[in-house]
Amino acid sequence: MRPARALIDLQALRHNYRLARELTGAKALAVVKADAYGHGAVRCALALETAADGFAVACIEEALELRAAGIKAPVLLLEGFFEASELALIAEHDLWCVVHSLWQLEAIEKTAVHQPLTLWLKMDTGMHRVGIHPKDYHDAYQRLLASGKVSRIVLMSHFARADELDAEATAQQVAVFEAARQGLAAECSLRNSPAVLGWPTIKSDWVRPGIMLYGASPFEVEQAAASRLQPVMTLQSRIISVRELPAGEPVGYGATFISQRPTRVGVVAMGYADGYPRHAPTGTPIVVAGKRTQLIGRVSMDMLCVDLTEVPEATVGSPVELWGKQVLASDVAMQAGTIAYQIFCNLKRVPRDYIGE
Repeated sequence: MRPARALIDLQALRHNYRLARELTGAKALAVVKADAYGHGAVRCALALETAADGFAVACIEEALELRAAGIKAPVLLLEGFFEASELALIAEHDLWCVVHSLWQLEAIEKTAVHQPLTLWLKMDTGMHRVGIHPKDYHDAYQRLLASGKVSRIVLMSHFARADELDAEATAQQVAVFEAARQGLAAECSLRNSPAVLGWPTIKSDWVRPGIMLYGASPFEVEQAAASRLQPVMTLQSRIISVRELPAGEPVGYGATFISQRPTRVGVVAMGYADGYPRHAPTGTPIVVAGKRTQLIGRVSMDMLCVDLTEVPEATVGSPVELWGKQVLASDVAMQAGTIAYQIFCNLKRVPRDYIGE
């Protein structure tokens, strides 16, 4: 059996959720969209259900998967609904729903629902992706109340640059939000993972931890609170071949690596078809047999090569950590010119094994 595996530490997941609560004193929706960022939405939600105030997903398909698995906690649809016909299912399954566009508001006004809805009214405070314009926000709030179809409204927005700890944009977005919400007596939700970790003075009754749940820092620099996160996923495999090469020999497609000295090369059962980033360059850190070494050459679909010259004890069958507790996913992502969010979400074909139930 191919040795590539993703080990998912549910104890670490619970630790990270508790950290979000500790840092904010707020209620927290655990964001498990995109199959819990590649970690397995159902298993992660089940592991958190007794502690979590609720969950957040992108769309109704993801929410219904949680409901089918027996998750009874609140589930928020972060993108809301895409067609008015979804409102019946939202009510039937007692889902919470973001309203980010006027067409959604109009659909709610026109559609009969058999029970009142819990809605999160999203304001565009400067990210300019989705959200109600600040000048229309009061009117949208009042229209939802007047529809008679709403039991509760939470006010929300989303930060575009909270991962930049010195950016003024976050404070500017907060100012826009606070000005536009004046006179609306409702709970609010502003803080995502970087705001939970790095912006402690922002008031938020609800927080939405996402990437931090999975133990990856959203920052490119060291940050005190982020240093307390525990990696949840360990991507691992084994050495399947070892060879000795003299100086001057190429390794892998395109001969992007030429040995500068006699080099011991190990081949790992892991490639871009598993989700390991193809653009990770020579020098990307990898741990073999407990020792840190590096990727060499171009990543292939099913295999990649590592330098074993300084790991003489490594042989066929030796364990390899591609990322996890010894090699941070964010470090691999940075080397590959991407972010931990993407490499987690790109994981495929690799079986997931869960520990810490």
